[in-house]
Amino acid sequence: MPATGWNERFRGQGSGGFAGWIDYSNLGDAVRGGYAAAATDLGHWGRSGDSEWALGHPEKVIDFGYRAIHEMTLKAKAIIRAFYGNEPRHSYFVGCSDGGREGLMEAQRFPEDYDGILAGDPANYLTHLVTGAMWVVQATAQDPASYIPASKIPAISAAVLAACDAQDGLSDGILNEPQRCHFNPQTLLCKKGDARDCLTAPQVTALRKIYAGPRDSAGRQILPGYTPGGEEGPEGWGLWIISGEKPDRALSAASNAPGRSVLSVMGVGFFSNFVYERADWDPRSFNLDRAVNDADAKMAQVLNATDPDLRRFKAHGGKAIIYHGWSDPAIPPLNSIDYYNAVTAKMGQHESDLFLRLFMAPGMQHCDGGPGPDSFGQNGIAGQTGMVTSQDVEHNIFAALEEPTHIISPWRS
Repeated sequence: MPATGWNERFRGQGSGGFAGWIDYSNLGDAVRGGYAAAATDLGHWGRSGDSEWALGHPEKVIDFGYRAIHEMTLKAKAIIRAFYGNEPRHSYFVGCSDGGREGLMEAQRFPEDYDGILAGDPANYLTHLVTGAMWVVQATAQDPASYIPASKIPAISAAVLAACDAQDGLSDGILNEPQRCHFNPQTLLCKKGDARDCLTAPQVTALRKIYAGPRDSAGRQILPGYTPGGEEGPEGWGLWIISGEKPDRALSAASNAPGRSVLSVMGVGFFSNFVYERADWDPRSFNLDRAVNDADAKMAQVLNATDPDLRRFKAHGGKAIIYHGWSDPAIPPLNSIDYYNAVTAKMGQHESDLFLRLFMAPGMQHCDGGPGPDSFGQNGIAGQTGMVTSQDVEHNIFAALEEPTHIISPWRS
């Protein structure tokens, strides 16, 4: 809390991954900006990809799912009232990835906690997200011949750009509308044996699956596929989908191997510790139909923030902005579009437009990074984005959230 110069506003800070840590950097930025701010490790301590804490601890799973952020918010407001003598005039929540899920969960379960919520790249359909992660791992690793090494990612990226970059009228390495890119992985098929600049037939099949997304045996889409255009870069497929290493590092034979990507670690951990509660669960036994049913039956009510009925949040005067990087290799960007469309279908487009917006950021990867513009106030401090000022509501997404009378154009599919 600022000792002096408090702007009479409170900011809740979200976490990421499976939590277990506190974002002190953004808390410090908030205090320097005049906000009273709070964050939580969501009830446990560890690295963001760790999930061992969930094994045998259903109370910690509930904390992670929805309880910790709400309790943090109530306690923070009580401390603010005791310290300053009055409640904050406005309260905002900012988070990306799991922090985006946390923000949407607040709007759905505790609609009076916050006046404004900025939810980035939200992992709100968490049970299907981790099921989809395991499906991708299975597609690329169950058959060793299907594994796509990180050394081939530049060739995939180049082929995608060659096929689709100019569709928006400018060849700049950014796909403005990747959902309109119909890239055919077959064009990369090796003609004369395996090489770095081509894919073998099993690798082509695996790549098709990554772009298509998982479907169950009845053909039901479990989660959207990954959009073309986010393959290369420090936060691209090498880290999230392929090897678990950033491409600027020298990949050893051990690190550039199946089962080491972020998606793999989180997917295996989720089913081992959250769903089946067996530390020795064998990921080779993964079956999509069974896994998604088991995950939904046990965890959907606790972890998923997919309720499209935001009428209570709107009635409270709440305002929400969702953003998602079109090149996100962690959470399929179309997932945010699906949720936005679900809200508008439930509440009607006109009612939704009064309080909800969705922005898709071309070329941005997971929360930031990538070849596109990736700094537009999304970290939650108006005026902390280069030359963007707190009054620049057209270019600073948090400033737009704070300005109650500012109307910004809604996203349309």
